[in-house]
Amino acid sequence: QVQLVESGGGMVQAGGSLRLSCAASGRSVSGYAMGWFRQASGEEREFVAAMSWSGGSTHYADAVKGRFTISRDNAKNTVYLQMNSLKPADTAVYFCAAANTGWGAATPGGKDEYDYWGQGTQVTVSS
Repeated sequence: QVQLVESGGGMVQAGGSLRLSCAASGRSVSGYAMGWFRQASGEEREFVAAMSWSGGSTHYADAVKGRFTISRDNAKNTVYLQMNSLKPADTAVYFCAAANTGWGAATPGGKDEYDYWGQGTQVTVSS
């Protein structure tokens, strides 16, 4: 089993930055792709970004390309999401997730492709 705990959320003004962290415990996620999703109030959970287990491949939603950066430190069992130039439309609960890709280079974009989920951290961007 893998437990994921997000941190780093908060309130920020439009144009500001936040860095989210997701710490994994229970077992190593070194062979897992890691992803970030978000869910705004009343909306479906949507894909934000993903990174392959090695960090060699990344995948971003169009809405965040050029503003958000996903990274990971396998030695620390932690994945990050650097969010710059934040907009009110980025307001949501952000979730990290782990997908067992069998040490492959996949960067899954679908919710159903992920095996473990964190509880989420709230990000609020004011105008």
